This record gives sequence, structure tokens and C-alpha cells, in this order.
Amino acid sequence: MANITNIQNDDILHMLCDMWGPLTETQCNTLKSSMRVEQFKKNEIIFREDDTPNWMMCLITGKVKVYKDGVGHYQIIRAVKPIELFGYRAFLAHEPYKASAMALEPSTIVMIPLNLVEQFMRENPSISIYLIRNLAKMLGDSDTRLVNLTQKHIRGRLAESLLFLKENYGVEGDGSTLSVFLSREDLANLSNMTTSNAIRTLSAFASEKLVAIDGRRIKIVQEDELRRISSMG
Repeated sequence: MANITNIQNDDILHMLCDMWGPLTETQCNTLKSSMRVEQFKKNEIIFREDDTPNWMMCLITGKVKVYKDGVGHYQIIRAVKPIELFGYRAFLAHEPYKASAMALEPSTIVMIPLNLVEQFMRENPSISIYLIRNLAKMLGDSDTRLVNLTQKHIRGRLAESLLFLKENYGVEGDGSTLSVFLSREDLANLSNMTTSNAIRTLSAFASEKLVAIDGRRIKIVQEDELRRISSMG
């Protein structure tokens, strides 16, 4: 993992200072000297379940999946998009990581020491409020997704996952092709189903002209119908 240029580091510093609200000059200088900007390769592990959390992370470019190993498979529980914080909940709870994180593609991540974050939270209420709101939103999103993945039928789950990927990662220049290329296994683990069911259901969507498939590239053709299938469960 290699650091990117200092110019980019300065841009990231300004972004973080703006994100967290007004920071003092001393806090900005401390953050600049303490943070690390690192590159992760595709499929490289960022942290593992049961590791001790030491860093708050902010994804700058790329895509990251947060997942939990199960019996015979794993479940993707969160898809991190650029300019999103992750990896700090366990520290605030005084516990090890309960999940693992992996880069889905080459990714640039800024690493901020969590003991520094805690210090800033004590010094600056705006940072505490920002992080509490961020965690509250993630908790609400997680609860909603958990209910959907356990109550919806297979078609509803896959339709929701395709829409979820679009909302998180956007589309290519054609306005329809998802800007993330997941393996069928990842798509299945995002949708809480077996890989064989994901393949069959995705093929059914393609035969119904709801999507078009080219390897790992998925083009959403009838978004309204996918939304109807998702809402019907």
C-alpha cells in the first residue's frame, strides 16, 4: 500500500475539515500530520472480523464491501461508497470488529487514528454530532435492509439489491449500466440467497428484458418494473 501525492493529501484534509464542521487550525494541522492515505488493491482485505479497531476510514475512490462470514458463505452487510466513513463503530463500542472489509476494486482510503478522533470528539461537539448522526443513519438503513432481506421473496431481494447498487455506486456513461461489477457470488451474498438462485433469478430478469447482462456488467433496462418487484416483495 502506497501513499498518494501531498497535493491530494491537502485536498482530502480540506474535505475532512469541511465534513466535520469547523475545526481549529491546530486540529487541522494535527489531522494532517496524523492521517495516512493508502491504496488497496482489488480483493485486498482492509480489516478482518475480531481485529482491534485503530483507524477511522474514509473511502476516497473505489468501492468497498463490509461483510460477515457465516456457515459456508458470507453476507455482505454494507456497500461503502466514496466520501463515506467506515470502520469506527467498533471502537466507539469498545469492542473488536464484528465484520470484515475488502476492496471491490482498486481503492484509495484515508486512515485517521481513532484515538485522535476520540480526542477531537471531546474537544469539538460538532464532530460528535456529525458522527452520531452518521451512525444513526447507518443503523436505520441496516435495520430496513435486514427486514427486506429476510421477508422478501428471491425476486424482490435481487431487484432491491440491483437498485441498491445503482443508488450507492451510480451508473456508467450510458445512464443504465451499473458502475460496479460484482461476481455472481457477491451479488448473491448481497441479496441473502445462494449463488445458484442469484444466477437463475438474474437470468429470468434478463429474459423478461428487465436487465441486460454482459459478463459482470448489468444494465438496468426497466427500472420502474424492478422497483415494483422490490416493493411487492
